[in-house]
Amino acid sequence: MIRLENLRKSFHYRGTVKHVARGVTINFPTGKSIALLGRNGAGKSTLLNMLAGAMAPDEGRIVIEGTVSWPVGFQGSFHRDLTGAQNTRFLARVYGIDTDEMTHFVEEFAELGNHFHQPVRSYSSGMRARLGFGCSMAIRFDWYLVDEVTAVGDASFKEKSAALFRDRMEHSSAVFVSHSMGDIRNVCDAAVVLENGSMRYYGNLEEGIAQHEKNMRKGRSA
Repeated sequence: MIRLENLRKSFHYRGTVKHVARGVTINFPTGKSIALLGRNGAGKSTLLNMLAGAMAPDEGRIVIEGTVSWPVGFQGSFHRDLTGAQNTRFLARVYGIDTDEMTHFVEEFAELGNHFHQPVRSYSSGMRARLGFGCSMAIRFDWYLVDEVTAVGDASFKEKSAALFRDRMEHSSAVFVSHSMGDIRNVCDAAVVLENGSMRYYGNLEEGIAQHEKNMRKGRSA
């Protein structure tokens, strides 16, 4: 389970205050793949970073039972001057994973060819996303934080990524961010909707999507 307790987070931007969480208390149940829904700027990426421990809340706390991944769509953990293979081996040692086994898995999955043995600074954003997704899926986390990563690549690679993600979800939980309702319906079974610093959990995914779409229409008409 992930529990947010009286969580507060806001930013000051151009003389205004942007609220991500206004004293939010909410549970993310274990055993669910939870869609994180909200309009652009609602704070989805900020929340993922707080769940990963990369950003601190202003007040309150986050309690997580089990291990949690870094945000899968975020490749800031990679050393740009190391190759994809070297970065993979480094992460394997950090997380106590067999280095050869993880390197073989990531090289085969990411389909980077010879680029896997070249510095990450030479990668396109899509190649870095493939490497990041492969590394995160190679490590068995209790919670995966996923940000749009299954949208990377051609149709075949997207399907392979979605299939691997579904396999991991048989034994893990996830918080999943995507602008594609099709992707969300394929991999999620619940939702949390962010709106103006509030968060609400929906055990019924379709109810969560309906509320999110209502919020989007309201925003366009305002």
